[in-house]
Amino acid sequence: MKIAILGGGIAGLSAALALSGRGFKVEVFERHAAPADIGAGIVCWPNASFVLQELGLLHAVAELAGRPARMRRVSRAGEELGALDIRKLDELMGYPSLSVLRKDLQSVLLSRVIGQGARVNYGHVAARVEPAATGSARVHFASGATVSADVILGAEGRMNSASRQFVHGDNRPKYQGFINWIGTFTSPRAVFAEIEVMDCWGVGARFGVVPVSPVTAYWAGAVACPEIQGKVPADYHDELRALFRGWPSPIPELIEGTPIERINKIYVHDHDPIETWHRDNVLLIGDAAHAVLPTSGQGACQALEDAWHLAACLGGATSLDAAFTEFTQRRRAKNAAIAAGARHLARSLFATDPALCEERDRNSKATDYEAMAHGMARGWASGLPMSGKLAAA
Repeated sequence: MKIAILGGGIAGLSAALALSGRGFKVEVFERHAAPADIGAGIVCWPNASFVLQELGLLHAVAELAGRPARMRRVSRAGEELGALDIRKLDELMGYPSLSVLRKDLQSVLLSRVIGQGARVNYGHVAARVEPAATGSARVHFASGATVSADVILGAEGRMNSASRQFVHGDNRPKYQGFINWIGTFTSPRAVFAEIEVMDCWGVGARFGVVPVSPVTAYWAGAVACPEIQGKVPADYHDELRALFRGWPSPIPELIEGTPIERINKIYVHDHDPIETWHRDNVLLIGDAAHAVLPTSGQGACQALEDAWHLAACLGGATSLDAAFTEFTQRRRAKNAAIAAGARHLARSLFATDPALCEERDRNSKATDYEAMAHGMARGWASGLPMSGKLAAA
């Protein structure tokens, strides 16, 4: 069976690796001209680490990653709002949480995909997907080239997905009213004595810091913004200084110490959940199927889960329709719940009413973080082998 994958990000590459490992002939078509050095970093929570182990990548990724011990919530004024023991979460789920730069994770995936004989083509912008024959479709690229395959996987992400347009009839994402500046910071000396996540909350603003090593971290500074206003990279430092002046250390230092070429400004979009993820021989995966806000902490993790589930569904199915239907049934409810939770948290984090933010902070201080770890473990383990162990606990 020949499988064409549109998109060479985490969803596309992890699917390519899982499927080529099952003996499928896989080819990837990525819109960028070369492997992209975009994005900041991700936490591979234990559900993602399970998939990395299944793909034979856990050790390679762990060598490039940090092991965060906890996540501290802090107010704009520096007041402690509570802390999640990530080690407890890891213990419950049986796999480590790993903080890693996105480019490093993608490099590990790409190297292994190529090593398994799959071809990765760059500079292929999918312009449209159209019916070619009964039960099949053809991809038309902006260059004029076309490709047909037994299976076409749409993994182009949340923005302007040709495969989502074909399957769903509408690929327009929804702007969610906030900007996310992301960056990667590296220092010649040790800056982070502890590998722990810092999540700092203000009024209509949030700043997160995730160390990967004592000298490297990625960060995200987000603020409420009702309308899309454009991007001027030369202004990024001034904008960030104005927004986060006086915030707790190391936030101002990270902003000053991050070169402009390592900062990106993103007007954050997601998609409403949809019921149907496939049409004919085209299946959506990753953000093309279930884009969630970064407040979920699960975007890349769910892309990795997609790869594991899809390989199992295609490997044992009697027909494409049966495989795609089983895959969607396995994945839809979990991702809809994650999307809803991410939107709920975003509304709280980016509220611009000071009284609501004070109430939010009081609730955070009153949170039972051990119970929170158990709830996160149950939700993220859903649909994976570890879920049985958690249910019995």
